[in-house]
Amino acid sequence: MQTDRPPARYRCTACGNLTRFEVTMTRRTRAFHHFTIGGELSIEDTEVLSEDVESVECRWCGTSASVVQVDPDEIEATDPDAGARPDDAARSDAGSAAGA
Repeated sequence: MQTDRPPARYRCTACGNLTRFEVTMTRRTRAFHHFTIGGELSIEDTEVLSEDVESVECRWCGTSASVVQVDPDEIEATDPDAGARPDDAARSDAGSAAGA
């Protein structure tokens, strides 16, 4: 899929979340559909013609009223866990240990 701009980043001002959001959007695209002789479809060269974000809801606290779009430069680039809750790190560590 081709896009001319980076994806939007969000922040929940109610709980501080920077990483998990339910985003509902409508996207209008143009794509090349390539069918094999056997009828299998391969979609190539997808171009986004327009995109409309209908709603953004925080996965942590469930609000949409407190979610704002932020400039990625505002988010601390030096801290990859900026906005992460302590239980997220514990869940991630537990998943890593289980897979080892």
